[in-house]
Amino acid sequence: MVLRPTTAAFLNMDMTVTASETNLTTTNRIDQAIHQHYTEFIILQLLTVIVALVGLAGNAVVLWLLGFRMRRNAFSVYILNLAGADFLFLCCRFIRSLVLLFDVNFVRVISRFLLPVSVFAYISGLSFLSAISTERCMSVLWPIWYRCHRPRHMSSVLCVLLWALSLLLSILEGNYCGFQSWNVYHVWCPVLDFITVAWLILLFVLLSGSSLALMIRLLCGSQRVPPTRLYMTIVITVLVFLLCGLPFGIHWFLIVWFPNESHALFHLSMIVALLSTSNSCANPIIYFFVGSFRQRWWKQRHTLRLVLQRALQDTPEVDEPGESLPGETLEMSGTSLGQ
Repeated sequence: MVLRPTTAAFLNMDMTVTASETNLTTTNRIDQAIHQHYTEFIILQLLTVIVALVGLAGNAVVLWLLGFRMRRNAFSVYILNLAGADFLFLCCRFIRSLVLLFDVNFVRVISRFLLPVSVFAYISGLSFLSAISTERCMSVLWPIWYRCHRPRHMSSVLCVLLWALSLLLSILEGNYCGFQSWNVYHVWCPVLDFITVAWLILLFVLLSGSSLALMIRLLCGSQRVPPTRLYMTIVITVLVFLLCGLPFGIHWFLIVWFPNESHALFHLSMIVALLSTSNSCANPIIYFFVGSFRQRWWKQRHTLRLVLQRALQDTPEVDEPGESLPGETLEMSGTSLGQ
C-alpha cells in the first residue's frame, strides 16, 4: 500500500521551507548591513586620520611663523591661539581615530582622557574665533575708541582668560561627568553640562552677531569701509566654522540632553568628527589662500611668512594687484594697538 502525503503535510513542508528561506534572507541582509557599516566606519576613520595629518602640518606652520618669525599685532595674537587650539583638537581626533582603527577595546579607556581635552580645545577655538570677530566688529563700528582707548595688551590678556575658562569647564566636565561615582554624577554633571552649553550658545551668538553686524556695516553702511584681507580671512573662517565646526557642538548638545539616543547617533558622530577635523584643518589653508590671492607668483616668489602677513593685512589693497606692501609695513600693521 502506498501512503500519499496529505495536504496538511504539504502545507507544513512549504511553511518550513519558507521560514528557512526567510531566516537565510534576513541573515544575509544583516551580514550585508554589518559589512556596509564596517566599510563606512573604516573609510570615515581613514579620512579623519588623513585630514588630521594635513591640519597638524598646516597649524604647525602657522604656530612657527606667528610664534617665532613674525611680529604679532592685535589680531595675529588671536590667530596664534586659534592655531594652538586647532592643533590640540586635531591631535585628539588623530589619536582617537588610530585607536578606533587598530584597538577598539582601548577606546573606552582613552576616551576618558581624550574627550575632556577635545572639549577643551573646541571651546577654546570657538572662544578665540568669537573674540576675533567681536574685536574686528568693534574696530569698524567704533574706530576712534578702538584706536585711542583700547587697552594695549587686551588681546593677550583676553586669550589667557579664555584658555583658563575653557580649561576650567573641561576639567569640571571630566571630573564630575567622567571619573567620579554615580551619585556625584547625578548631582553635578547636569549642572556643568548646562553651564558649558550656555557658554557655547553665548559664544555662538557673539560670533554670529558680530559677523552679521560687520558684514552689514561694510556692505550696506552709509560710509562703506573697503574690505581688507583680514576681513576676508575672518569672514571665510567664520563661514567654514558654521558649516563644519558648529555640528560638533550641536552633536555634543544632543548627547548631553538625550543620552539614551547616543547609540543611535553613533554613525552621525563619525561624520561630525570628520567635519570638525576638516574645520580645524581648513583654517591654515584659508590664511594662505587669502594671502596669496591675486598675487603674480610667476613674477616674484613669496615665502609662507609673507603670505601669512598678507592674509592678516588690515589695510586696503594697493592699486597694482601684483604688488604688495613691504614686509615691514605688513608686520607693523596694527602693532600700534598692542597685543
